[in-house]
Amino acid sequence: MTLLDDAKSAGELTEGQLAALNAEFETTPAGEIVRWAVRQFHPHLCLTTSMTDAVLIDIATKVEPSVEVVFIDTGYHFPENLETLELVRRRYGLNLRIITAVRTAVPLWQSSPVSCCALNKVSQLERALAGKQAWMSGVRRVDSANRRLASIVSRDRRGLVKVNPIATWTDQDVAGYIADHDVPVNPLVHRGYVSIGCLPCTRAVAPGEEARAGRWAGQGKTECGLHDELVPKGT
Repeated sequence: MTLLDDAKSAGELTEGQLAALNAEFETTPAGEIVRWAVRQFHPHLCLTTSMTDAVLIDIATKVEPSVEVVFIDTGYHFPENLETLELVRRRYGLNLRIITAVRTAVPLWQSSPVSCCALNKVSQLERALAGKQAWMSGVRRVDSANRRLASIVSRDRRGLVKVNPIATWTDQDVAGYIADHDVPVNPLVHRGYVSIGCLPCTRAVAPGEEARAGRWAGQGKTECGLHDELVPKGT
Protein backbone atom coordinates (compact mmCIF):
# COMPACT_ATOMS: atom_id res chain seq x y z
CA MET A 1 0.00 0.00 0.00
CA THR A 2 1.62 3.23 -1.14
CA LEU A 3 1.73 6.28 1.08
CA LEU A 4 0.45 8.37 -1.83
CA ASP A 5 -3.03 6.85 -2.04
CA ASP A 6 -4.67 10.15 -1.15
CA ALA A 7 -3.58 11.85 -4.41
CA LYS A 8 -6.82 12.29 -6.38
CA SER A 9 -5.66 13.55 -9.77
CA ALA A 10 -2.65 13.70 -12.05
CA GLY A 11 -2.15 17.36 -11.22
CA GLU A 12 -1.88 16.67 -7.50
CA LEU A 13 1.16 14.44 -7.90
CA THR A 14 4.40 16.40 -7.53
CA GLU A 15 7.62 15.44 -9.28
CA GLY A 16 8.94 14.33 -5.91
CA GLN A 17 5.96 12.06 -5.39
CA LEU A 18 6.38 10.57 -8.85
CA ALA A 19 10.02 9.84 -8.05
CA ALA A 20 8.99 8.22 -4.77
CA LEU A 21 6.41 6.11 -6.57
CA ASN A 22 9.01 4.95 -9.08
CA ALA A 23 11.29 3.81 -6.30
CA GLU A 24 8.44 2.03 -4.51
CA PHE A 25 7.10 0.39 -7.67
CA GLU A 26 10.45 -1.14 -8.64
CA THR A 27 9.59 -4.10 -6.41
CA THR A 28 5.78 -3.90 -6.56
CA PRO A 29 3.82 -6.54 -8.51
CA ALA A 30 2.30 -5.26 -11.75
CA GLY A 31 -1.22 -5.98 -10.53
CA GLU A 32 -0.71 -3.71 -7.52
CA ILE A 33 0.63 -0.94 -9.75
CA VAL A 34 -2.48 -1.23 -11.90
CA ARG A 35 -4.62 -1.27 -8.75
CA TRP A 36 -3.00 1.99 -7.66
CA ALA A 37 -3.65 3.57 -11.08
CA VAL A 38 -7.28 2.44 -11.08
CA ARG A 39 -7.82 3.67 -7.53
CA GLN A 40 -6.38 7.09 -8.37
CA PHE A 41 -7.67 7.76 -11.86
CA HIS A 42 -10.47 5.43 -13.02
CA PRO A 43 -12.64 6.17 -15.01
CA HIS A 44 -10.31 8.88 -16.37
CA LEU A 45 -7.77 6.20 -17.24
CA CYS A 46 -7.11 4.03 -20.28
CA LEU A 47 -4.77 1.29 -21.41
CA THR A 48 -3.19 1.32 -24.88
CA THR A 49 -2.38 -1.89 -26.70
CA SER A 50 -0.81 -2.96 -30.00
CA MET A 51 -2.14 -6.53 -29.69
CA THR A 52 1.22 -8.25 -29.62
CA ASP A 53 -0.18 -10.09 -26.61
CA ALA A 54 -2.82 -9.50 -23.94
CA VAL A 55 -0.60 -9.66 -20.85
CA LEU A 56 -1.29 -6.15 -19.57
CA ILE A 57 -4.97 -6.47 -20.51
CA ASP A 58 -5.19 -9.70 -18.50
CA ILE A 59 -3.58 -8.02 -15.49
CA ALA A 60 -5.66 -4.83 -15.74
CA THR A 61 -9.05 -6.44 -16.28
CA LYS A 62 -8.52 -8.64 -13.24
CA VAL A 63 -8.25 -5.41 -11.26
CA GLU A 64 -11.00 -3.45 -13.05
CA PRO A 65 -12.98 -5.22 -15.80
CA SER A 66 -14.38 -1.92 -17.12
CA VAL A 67 -11.01 -0.23 -17.70
CA GLU A 68 -10.97 1.38 -21.15
CA VAL A 69 -8.67 -0.35 -23.63
CA VAL A 70 -7.54 1.73 -26.62
CA PHE A 71 -6.44 0.27 -29.94
CA ILE A 72 -5.27 2.65 -32.67
CA ASP A 73 -6.27 1.37 -36.10
CA THR A 74 -3.80 3.00 -38.47
CA GLY A 75 -5.29 1.23 -41.47
CA TYR A 76 -1.99 -0.58 -42.06
CA HIS A 77 -2.20 -3.41 -39.55
CA PHE A 78 -1.38 -7.02 -40.23
CA PRO A 79 -4.59 -9.10 -40.52
CA GLU A 80 -3.33 -11.07 -37.51
CA ASN A 81 -3.42 -7.90 -35.36
CA LEU A 82 -7.10 -7.37 -36.09
CA GLU A 83 -7.89 -11.05 -35.58
CA THR A 84 -6.09 -10.96 -32.21
CA LEU A 85 -7.99 -7.79 -31.30
CA GLU A 86 -11.32 -9.52 -31.86
CA LEU A 87 -10.21 -12.64 -29.97
CA VAL A 88 -9.08 -10.57 -26.99
CA ARG A 89 -12.20 -8.39 -27.09
CA ARG A 90 -14.43 -11.48 -26.83
CA ARG A 91 -12.22 -13.26 -24.30
CA TYR A 92 -12.24 -10.40 -21.80
CA GLY A 93 -15.48 -8.59 -22.69
CA LEU A 94 -13.40 -5.47 -23.16
CA ASN A 95 -14.49 -1.90 -22.78
CA LEU A 96 -12.74 -1.39 -26.12
CA ARG A 97 -12.30 1.90 -27.94
CA ILE A 98 -10.92 1.69 -31.46
CA ILE A 99 -9.46 4.96 -32.72
CA THR A 100 -9.42 4.90 -36.53
CA ALA A 101 -7.09 7.06 -38.58
CA VAL A 102 -8.38 8.80 -41.71
CA ARG A 103 -7.28 7.01 -44.87
CA THR A 104 -5.47 8.97 -47.55
CA ALA A 105 -5.61 8.40 -51.31
CA VAL A 106 -1.91 7.51 -51.35
CA PRO A 107 -0.73 5.58 -48.27
CA LEU A 108 1.32 7.94 -46.11
CA TRP A 109 3.99 5.33 -45.47
CA GLN A 110 4.72 5.63 -49.21
CA SER A 111 4.17 9.35 -49.81
CA SER A 112 5.44 10.78 -46.52
CA PRO A 113 6.99 8.22 -44.14
CA VAL A 114 8.01 10.94 -41.68
CA SER A 115 4.40 12.10 -41.36
CA CYS A 116 2.85 8.64 -41.27
CA CYS A 117 3.38 7.84 -37.59
CA ALA A 118 2.60 11.41 -36.57
CA LEU A 119 -0.79 11.41 -38.28
CA ASN A 120 -1.83 7.79 -37.93
CA LYS A 121 -0.55 7.07 -34.43
CA VAL A 122 0.40 10.14 -32.41
CA SER A 123 -2.56 12.28 -33.49
CA GLN A 124 -4.91 9.37 -32.79
CA LEU A 125 -3.43 8.94 -29.32
CA GLU A 126 -4.21 12.60 -28.65
CA ARG A 127 -7.84 11.84 -29.45
CA ALA A 128 -7.83 8.80 -27.18
CA LEU A 129 -6.33 10.71 -24.24
CA ALA A 130 -8.67 13.70 -24.40
CA GLY A 131 -10.35 14.02 -21.00
CA LYS A 132 -8.06 11.46 -19.37
CA GLN A 133 -5.87 11.94 -16.30
CA ALA A 134 -3.65 8.90 -16.83
CA TRP A 135 -2.85 6.07 -19.22
CA MET A 136 -1.09 2.73 -19.09
CA SER A 137 1.14 1.02 -21.64
CA GLY A 138 3.10 -2.21 -21.95
CA VAL A 139 6.52 -0.55 -22.44
CA ARG A 140 9.31 -2.74 -21.04
CA ARG A 141 12.95 -1.85 -20.44
CA VAL A 142 14.25 -4.95 -22.23
CA ASP A 143 12.52 -4.00 -25.49
CA SER A 144 15.39 -1.84 -26.74
CA ALA A 145 18.31 0.32 -25.69
CA ASN A 146 16.03 3.38 -25.84
CA ARG A 147 13.69 1.84 -23.30
CA ARG A 148 16.19 0.60 -20.73
CA LEU A 149 15.57 3.62 -18.47
CA ALA A 150 11.79 3.69 -18.91
CA SER A 151 9.98 4.87 -15.79
CA ILE A 152 7.23 2.86 -14.18
CA VAL A 153 5.28 6.05 -13.53
CA SER A 154 5.95 9.51 -14.94
CA ARG A 155 4.26 12.64 -16.24
CA ASP A 156 3.94 12.87 -20.01
CA ARG A 157 4.17 16.04 -22.10
CA ARG A 158 0.40 16.54 -21.76
CA GLY A 159 0.59 16.59 -17.97
CA LEU A 160 -1.05 13.16 -17.73
CA VAL A 161 0.36 10.39 -15.56
CA LYS A 162 1.88 7.61 -17.66
CA VAL A 163 2.08 4.17 -16.07
CA ASN A 164 4.15 1.26 -17.39
CA PRO A 165 3.19 -1.55 -14.98
CA ILE A 166 5.40 -4.22 -16.56
CA ALA A 167 8.41 -2.00 -17.29
CA THR A 168 10.72 -4.22 -15.20
CA TRP A 169 9.54 -7.52 -16.70
CA THR A 170 11.93 -9.73 -18.63
CA ASP A 171 10.98 -11.83 -21.66
CA GLN A 172 10.94 -14.82 -19.31
CA ASP A 173 8.49 -13.03 -17.02
CA VAL A 174 6.16 -12.38 -19.96
CA ALA A 175 6.41 -15.94 -21.28
CA GLY A 176 5.77 -17.36 -17.81
CA TYR A 177 2.71 -15.17 -17.28
CA ILE A 178 1.32 -16.12 -20.69
CA ALA A 179 1.76 -19.83 -19.91
CA ASP A 180 0.37 -19.58 -16.38
CA HIS A 181 -2.71 -17.58 -17.35
CA ASP A 182 -3.39 -18.84 -20.89
CA VAL A 183 -3.08 -15.32 -22.28
CA PRO A 184 -3.82 -14.79 -26.00
CA VAL A 185 -0.78 -14.04 -28.14
CA ASN A 186 -0.64 -12.66 -31.67
CA PRO A 187 0.33 -15.59 -33.95
CA LEU A 188 2.94 -13.36 -35.62
CA VAL A 189 5.01 -13.58 -32.44
CA HIS A 190 5.67 -17.26 -33.13
CA ARG A 191 6.94 -16.27 -36.59
CA GLY A 192 9.59 -13.92 -35.24
CA TYR A 193 7.58 -10.70 -35.07
CA VAL A 194 8.21 -10.06 -31.38
CA SER A 195 7.38 -6.33 -31.64
CA ILE A 196 4.50 -5.71 -34.00
CA GLY A 197 3.75 -2.41 -35.67
CA CYS A 198 2.24 -1.62 -39.05
CA LEU A 199 2.70 -4.15 -41.83
CA PRO A 200 4.76 -1.96 -44.20
CA CYS A 201 7.29 -1.03 -41.50
CA THR A 202 7.70 -4.28 -39.53
CA ARG A 203 9.79 -7.36 -40.23
CA ALA A 204 10.58 -10.50 -38.27
CA VAL A 205 13.50 -10.29 -35.84
CA ALA A 206 16.59 -12.43 -36.35
CA PRO A 207 18.06 -14.44 -33.45
CA GLY A 208 20.12 -12.20 -31.17
CA GLU A 209 18.50 -8.95 -32.32
CA GLU A 210 16.67 -6.57 -29.99
CA ALA A 211 12.92 -7.09 -29.80
CA ARG A 212 12.30 -3.86 -31.72
CA ALA A 213 14.99 -4.36 -34.38
CA GLY A 214 12.29 -5.24 -36.88
CA ARG A 215 10.57 -1.87 -36.57
CA TRP A 216 11.46 0.67 -39.32
CA ALA A 217 14.54 -1.40 -40.18
CA GLY A 218 17.08 0.63 -42.12
CA GLN A 219 15.27 3.92 -41.54
CA GLY A 220 17.27 5.16 -38.55
CA LYS A 221 14.07 5.28 -36.52
CA THR A 222 13.36 3.54 -33.22
CA GLU A 223 10.07 4.97 -31.90
CA CYS A 224 6.84 6.14 -33.50
CA GLY A 225 6.27 8.99 -31.01
CA LEU A 226 3.52 7.42 -28.89
CA HIS A 227 6.06 7.12 -26.09
CA ASP A 228 7.73 10.46 -26.76
CA GLU A 229 9.77 10.41 -23.55
CA LEU A 230 11.74 7.46 -24.99
CA VAL A 231 12.84 9.22 -28.18
CA PRO A 232 16.43 10.50 -27.95
CA LYS A 233 16.70 14.27 -28.22
CA GLY A 234 17.55 15.49 -31.70
CA THR A 235 15.87 12.60 -33.57
